Amino acid sequence: MDMTKRLYFILTLLLFAECTKIERGSNPNIIYILTDDLGYGDIGVYGATDIKTPNIDYLANNGVLFTDFYSASSVCTPSRAGLLTGRYPQRMGVNGVFFPESFQGMPAEEFTIAEMLKEKNYKTGLIGKWHLGHHQSFLPLSQGFDEYFGIPYSNDMESVVYMRGNNVFSHTVDQTQLTKTYTQEAIDFIDRVKEQPFFLFFSHNMPHVPLYASDDFLGSSDRGLYGDVVQEIDWSVGQIIKKLKDDDLLNNTLIVFSSDNGPWLVMEDHSGSSGGLREGKMYSFDGGMKVPLIAMWASYIPSNTRVVEMGTQLDWFPTIAEITGFKIPKNLLVDGVSIAKVLNNTEKREDEGFLFLEYEELTGYRKGDWKVKRPTKGFEGTWWKNASSGHDSLLFNLKSDPFEIDNLFNANKEFARKLFNEMEKEYSNLGELPPSINLRTPADESHLEYLNSKNSP
Repeated sequence: MDMTKRLYFILTLLLFAECTKIERGSNPNIIYILTDDLGYGDIGVYGATDIKTPNIDYLANNGVLFTDFYSASSVCTPSRAGLLTGRYPQRMGVNGVFFPESFQGMPAEEFTIAEMLKEKNYKTGLIGKWHLGHHQSFLPLSQGFDEYFGIPYSNDMESVVYMRGNNVFSHTVDQTQLTKTYTQEAIDFIDRVKEQPFFLFFSHNMPHVPLYASDDFLGSSDRGLYGDVVQEIDWSVGQIIKKLKDDDLLNNTLIVFSSDNGPWLVMEDHSGSSGGLREGKMYSFDGGMKVPLIAMWASYIPSNTRVVEMGTQLDWFPTIAEITGFKIPKNLLVDGVSIAKVLNNTEKREDEGFLFLEYEELTGYRKGDWKVKRPTKGFEGTWWKNASSGHDSLLFNLKSDPFEIDNLFNANKEFARKLFNEMEKEYSNLGELPPSINLRTPADESHLEYLNSKNSP
């Protein structure tokens, strides 16, 4: 063999070895796109016909779609805490929603996906809504993110500002441009860090109310302003896909698309659709906690994969750990299970149960196709939460009855009680839970009462 052929042979072997390394899963870029209050029935591949989502559908058709995926909570803050840590938010006392007047946040000692990936030499960035505490010790830069740009809480709250890093970037937020602004920030982040593995948590404030869309999307859907907002989010997904294609990054990037909880039904036509699931946001029926979940990773996930077994947002922490070779410390208690092999359709998820909690109250449990719910007296309704009638103990087979209509408890009491016992055991295994973090203290308005009493006839 002459020298030229020998060199060619060696170069071919080296190239083959490098390609094999990539195919075997060198650490992928990870982009997690999280929407706010998006309903199960608001995406084309989940049945929506009056909202067009071709780019989100593209992810599903070239990746995996889960039919039975649950958020960690039926409201914003705890769902995000659970997603980023793999732990029930009740473990950290995060049971409700933080406000601009909250002095606390998710405890700094919680270990997040971003902190995990920093240890694997990822660049980490968060674009959009945070909602886990807006004082400096609780902000994204204190929880493993190298960069942050966005609104630190919900877009309907007082003092909505753009922050960059730990500082206020602008006191003026034109929410008609919110999705476009976030999208450009996400593209700029990818451009800056693309030479090494990166994690981008792209956390939209929309379609949480108040709803805003840019002029390019107003009137574009068949479901009014809400549909227009979702179609602009779909455009944003398309821009991210295009950027990855243009930079030859798409093949080794895991893109996940989901929602933090179900639709806020009390907002009527400014809310999403549960797709027929029972109830919505703030309830632990499936309409409040079952969310769209789509993932695409071209070099790992087979196209058009459908998973009908349960999965949860708590699963992403251990899944990303397995994908990137991170060893979870034995003293770190994680409630999710890895679905890495579920993603590429080689195994089913471990048959672990899932606890349903409304704030700090344990309300139900799912194991396999079965779900039980404790009795409740119901809720009479208010401007921020729709009314719900009370009920006795409930048992549903979600495979045959995904809308939780047919209560099988009376015909299967022994089986239902077994599930309730399993629920109590799993809940007790969480150990002693901390008290709920103080969300805010009501203002002392005794001075106003004094003035009113003084001036009353």
